[in-house]
Amino acid sequence: MFPLSLNDKKLIEEARCIIAKRFKENYHHVGAALRTKSGKIFSAVHLEAYVGRVAVCAEAIVIGMAAAEGDTELETIVAVDRQGRVVPPCGMCRELISDYAASCKVMIAEDESITINELLPRKYQRLD
Repeated sequence: MFPLSLNDKKLIEEARCIIAKRFKENYHHVGAALRTKSGKIFSAVHLEAYVGRVAVCAEAIVIGMAAAEGDTELETIVAVDRQGRVVPPCGMCRELISDYAASCKVMIAEDESITINELLPRKYQRLD
């Protein structure tokens, strides 16, 4: 577990800002913010469609935004719900974060962050 730095608290506020700004019932309920090792911050909301099983998590979208800019060295990620409460990533997002950055810090509560490897022990590995 890592104590939250001032930069971590700013990252939480960025996630809160994006979901407050973009919340829309039945479309966007989670906001995420990501800081890369370069110091750049990306933020996004999750996408949902009327077809029941069509949704893309905010964490996946924000990682994609960073990747689209070629900034793929992830340092810290956080997600918040529509009330601005920090929420841990779902299982699929844990896998995705781990695939992109095995040492990424993940905020799992207002005052707690851990590495993705601590959050996802015994991660699935492809056998090549």
